[in-house]
Amino acid sequence: MPGDGPVVTTLDHVYYWVSDMERAVRFYREILGLSLHNQEGDNWAVFDVGGRQFALHRLVEGHPAAPGGATAVFAVEDLDRARTVLSERGVQFGHEGDVEGYARFASFQDPDGNTVQLIEYARPKAGSASNARDAELKGSH
Repeated sequence: MPGDGPVVTTLDHVYYWVSDMERAVRFYREILGLSLHNQEGDNWAVFDVGGRQFALHRLVEGHPAAPGGATAVFAVEDLDRARTVLSERGVQFGHEGDVEGYARFASFQDPDGNTVQLIEYARPKAGSASNARDAELKGSH
């Protein structure tokens, strides 16, 4: 029947409004090390982050920046290493935490006050039930 099923098929990108495009691009390229995919002057910049898109949009008249409306969350393999590297680059971390057995995270703000978060997902322990199940599923294919 028409109209059944999801309307949205995938997340295309997340973007932040920024007041100074040059400063924002420099932060995400040089501090976080993201790969700049495309930039349209001082209006728009898109980064490739592991096959996902993160973008920056220059403020336009009538649309003031309002940090805090969303949070871009970037996955890392080693949260402690990422915190050390970014701290050396001048990033000041704020809220940190963990969800036992699931993930650890640490948040900070970009130059426009937008919240950015790093997350390290827990790895299943060797011999855990989920590892045994995954091995069994792989063996059956």
